[in-house]
Amino acid sequence: MTDRPQITWVSWLMVATLGLTWGATFLVTEVALEGITPFWLAAFRIVFAVTLMVPIWQWRGGALFSAPPPRSAKLAIIAIGGFSTAIPFMLLAWGQQFVTGGFAGVSMASVALIVLPLAHFLVPGERLTWRRSLGFCIGFVGVCVLIGAQAFESSGAAYETAGRIACVSAACCYGISSVLMRRLPAIDPIGLSTVLLIIAAAITVPMALINEGLPPLPDTQTLAVIAFLGLIPTAAANMLRVLVIRSAGPVFMSLTNYQVPLWSVIMGALILGEPLPSSLLLAMTLILIGVGLSQYGALKRLFKGAG
Repeated sequence: MTDRPQITWVSWLMVATLGLTWGATFLVTEVALEGITPFWLAAFRIVFAVTLMVPIWQWRGGALFSAPPPRSAKLAIIAIGGFSTAIPFMLLAWGQQFVTGGFAGVSMASVALIVLPLAHFLVPGERLTWRRSLGFCIGFVGVCVLIGAQAFESSGAAYETAGRIACVSAACCYGISSVLMRRLPAIDPIGLSTVLLIIAAAITVPMALINEGLPPLPDTQTLAVIAFLGLIPTAAANMLRVLVIRSAGPVFMSLTNYQVPLWSVIMGALILGEPLPSSLLLAMTLILIGVGLSQYGALKRLFKGAG
């Protein structure tokens, strides 16, 4: 895809919605892990999302590519299915056994560090300008302030480091998949969302069987939580993510990962009683300054167009 990113007020609305949705997902995942093993949690939420998306996709005609794609595009879709959903879902579910939802949410900010250099070289119109670089650096400093607030105490000290590495590795997967997705040729967003979930299901179900055996029988509460995870942050959010990346670009999409830490910390504190860091306001200010600097051009065009 060679078009320059098209950033509108709808793009900002979708990114804000994704930030809130994914910020809350870590809290819900903590609740779900009380009744199901991590790999099966990832598999069930993806399979549930597939059952929702396939009928919608087929009802719209089952379109995917607008023209016969090259073999490289087909291989890229398989890779994106792994990096955008299957691998990070398993890593995050496993890692959240040993770190809080707040820490898992904060780790998502590192997506921006992966996207920026990759997009600079691989995505047209995503050059690494000094303002964009400064903005992302300031925003990431804000995330570091959150981590330094000692609000993310972990359980299971023997696996604490592994859990943290799993969360950061999941963020790396999201960054790689965003850049790969932007480079795809013309493609139907609903079809792409659905195919990526199907590929992810084909990866996670065998992995869950190999690592955890047959799935446990979840109780009613766990089933309800899995259904929520499959419907909102998996199926619906996956469609929004595809739309944002394909229209506004992966660098703009990575702004979501500056909102996710804030929502994950706030919700963890209010609902699960996780400690609320005193430096939250400072971190929030730094993150918003970083977002404003990195997207100064998009904001200027947006408000100029609105006027």
